[in-house]
Amino acid sequence: MADLHPAATPHLPIFVTAPDQTDVLMVVMAIILIGSILAAGVFFFWLHSLPERMVHNKAQFDVVAVLALLSLFTHIHAFWVAALLLALVKIPDLSFPSFSKPLDSIAGSLETMAAGQAPPGDRRPAQVPNSKKVGRNDTPKRA
Repeated sequence: MADLHPAATPHLPIFVTAPDQTDVLMVVMAIILIGSILAAGVFFFWLHSLPERMVHNKAQFDVVAVLALLSLFTHIHAFWVAALLLALVKIPDLSFPSFSKPLDSIAGSLETMAAGQAPPGDRRPAQVPNSKKVGRNDTPKRA
């Protein structure tokens, strides 16, 4: 047996492999590298689809999806930011029956205010339209 150098350790570290043996550390690191690249890709695409998952209605979804795809293929991040901001804003549905409901509610509230009645669900007492209010000057004087 050959004499070891005086500075050499009597045992080899675990990451040093013998000749013609499989390097376990390299295999483990290759698996970790491939897994981390896949995880980063999944996170990137998940984050990229965030505006599409936040959309409120169908018409808005189409515009946000086109902006997100433009930013994906052109690498211009302003499109993604615009898609995110558009997804955060709730645009009312402009179809005919849905658009007239807020206007009907406003008209009904104005009618009840003009008639002097309390609106439904209001707990305040209704005002009588032609009642005389008693002020400071209308109090009777004592003799």
